[in-house]
Amino acid sequence: MCIAIHHKKGGFSERWIKYCKEKDIKYKIVNCYSSDIISQIADCDALMWHFHQASAGDVLFAKQLMYAVQKSGLKVFPDFNTMWHFDDKVGQKYLLEAINAPLVKTWVFYDKINALNWAKSQVYPKVFKLRGGAGSANVRLVTNFREAKYLIKKSFGKGFSQYNALSNLKERIRKCRLGHADLFDVVKGVLRFIYPTKYSIVAGREKGYVYFQEYIPDNDHDIRVVVVDEKAFAIKRMVRENDFRASGSGCILYDKNIFDEKLIRLSFELAKKLGTQSVAFDFLYRQNSPLLVEISYGFVKEGYDPCVGYWDSDMKWFPGAFDPCAWMVESLL
Repeated sequence: MCIAIHHKKGGFSERWIKYCKEKDIKYKIVNCYSSDIISQIADCDALMWHFHQASAGDVLFAKQLMYAVQKSGLKVFPDFNTMWHFDDKVGQKYLLEAINAPLVKTWVFYDKINALNWAKSQVYPKVFKLRGGAGSANVRLVTNFREAKYLIKKSFGKGFSQYNALSNLKERIRKCRLGHADLFDVVKGVLRFIYPTKYSIVAGREKGYVYFQEYIPDNDHDIRVVVVDEKAFAIKRMVRENDFRASGSGCILYDKNIFDEKLIRLSFELAKKLGTQSVAFDFLYRQNSPLLVEISYGFVKEGYDPCVGYWDSDMKWFPGAFDPCAWMVESLL
């Protein structure tokens, strides 16, 4: 078997290639951006591409290419069930409701009048989100109807840029203070006020819909459970200081005793219903009941290297280091 791999620095492909070399698995580096990519993989049995939600090029055609290759008979990672809803919170709402997942109450409107009528009748706060964005980007707390009205009118007016320069600069400064970024990163954030990202230019402005979720109070963290190839691992992410958002905070706990095994079982059940090769579930708790916020097929691999072990689908615990990227290769084999 020969696996075609689109290599990109910083993604899963670094570890895919390393694993293939260690296990003497035949692989071939290909360029998914080439017009002749279908010819490039003609002598291969599978294609792996860790495409990114903030890459201007990736968002244009990655899902379409991977689905086309899958329909040709080759195995792919990520496959259709794994990727179609990636970075699409609107799509995830319908999908998770359809499988009866314990989703945080979510509302989507495609008409300004209906959205405003709904907003008038609500108790606040609510959480406003754009359909795309990772690491808590494009997420804000709405504390009253006046704020909701402003966001609704903007959603059905000029819309929102995919890149919020002010919010991004504040996040860079926060990470710099924590030692997770340097002064150069802050300078780049300042320059983004003048030179927007290529992705925000290509993606255009988000408008024509508005998305709200119920605010779940009294949470100082969320739990992320990742299921890959019938194995699961988890992290606890603490919220930012004076904030309600945990994703991207950089403050992570790994002790096995933190995690409720009922939540791990639930994650296995949901992954089976979704039929995914890789899925990360983000959970909050209302009292003792877990509520799912959103899902993703990808994750920043280095953030999970300190995990102290993993569970298999029979809930057997395997202590020690592991590499979920290797599991992705094995799942194709």
